[in-house]
Amino acid sequence: MSARTPTPWPLVALFTAGYLAAYLLPTTVGRLDAGLPLSATQAGAVGSVLLLSSASAGFLLASRVDRFGPRRLARAGLLLAAVGYGTAALSASVPLVVTGAIVGGFGSGTATTVAATGIAGRRDPHRVTTLGLLGVSALAGALYLTIPRLGPAHGAPLAAIACTALLALLLTGRMPARTAAAHARHVATPLPHRRSGLFLAAAMLFWSLAQNSLWGVSGRIGLTQAGLTEVTVGAVFAVALGAGLLGTIGAGALGPRLGRALPIGLGTALIAGCIALSAAATDLTSFAAGEIAWNALYPVVLSYVIGLAASMDARGRWAVLVGSASSLGTACGPLTGSLLSARAGYPAMGTILAAGLLLVSVPMTLVALRPRRATQIVEIPVMELPLEGVPAQREAYGMAGPRHPAVTVSAPGPVTV
Repeated sequence: MSARTPTPWPLVALFTAGYLAAYLLPTTVGRLDAGLPLSATQAGAVGSVLLLSSASAGFLLASRVDRFGPRRLARAGLLLAAVGYGTAALSASVPLVVTGAIVGGFGSGTATTVAATGIAGRRDPHRVTTLGLLGVSALAGALYLTIPRLGPAHGAPLAAIACTALLALLLTGRMPARTAAAHARHVATPLPHRRSGLFLAAAMLFWSLAQNSLWGVSGRIGLTQAGLTEVTVGAVFAVALGAGLLGTIGAGALGPRLGRALPIGLGTALIAGCIALSAAATDLTSFAAGEIAWNALYPVVLSYVIGLAASMDARGRWAVLVGSASSLGTACGPLTGSLLSARAGYPAMGTILAAGLLLVSVPMTLVALRPRRATQIVEIPVMELPLEGVPAQREAYGMAGPRHPAVTVSAPGPVTV
């Protein structure tokens, strides 16, 4: 029996630090609106710019992690996140806050790119993904309970993201300087499953846009339409993220037993109903029910989608590209939610988003139903072959090259989710 694969904590920390900005989006946008001379739509636009910068990092770096090395790229991304978000947190100047959000967002996107690439190369990417979702959900839930008690300043959530990046930086020393792919020969270098990957990326763009259109204005729905206080709204978000922890644990326990099509298709349909309920909420009961049920389902579906993308390419390119498309949709979410709610009202916005999610669940389910096998990376290690009858003089010659006839070819096992 083989020993259990050790948990890659640096990847989990990178995942947590990279995704935290998106999880704290409601309180970040709300405090930018309240603490700076910005309208609600302008604050939503700042949130969108932050997440758009994060998405651009994924698109730019999807195939370059091997070239730069995961350790170096992770450290650069975390430093950018710490500097950018820290500057935005400490400044009261709108241009500096926007610039810091852009720099910090690019750092977050770099961190998630390295994490996605590393997770896709693991034998069990679904397990590592669920651990990352557990980490970011637990941390965000704790911050939603803490931030309302730190005063109304806009800098508290931004400072929390910056500090998380600095803490994750401490674990990067355990990351490899180079990936195995940088020293390996690949059986198939072209991007595999192009049609399925493009369908999944396009679907995830709208899937994330719908989620974050509501998430970006959820705070304002609770405060204005449901008539709750900031402390109560923060408590609802904390409980909702706690439900997300339970959902993530359940997804990790189920693993691939239900396949991917059922959790993705049915889960997205249920999320659509939760979004409609939450957007129409007029009291604590309906608001809490919609937010809690939605957040319990969201990480479950997300973990299966990330696992599906990872299964399509062991080098992690589809995982990064689908994740970047998701970040692009996330980036457009706050502004889309602000515009829809301003022109049509919160209930109509929820109905529109729910209908769109039901439509987009169809191609996602079809991609999940298609059987595939991840591209394998074949490593050709160099072996030294002693010659019979000739004493080995190590100082006279180096290691034998791969041109010798007896070369062992080994390949990692298939990526399973």
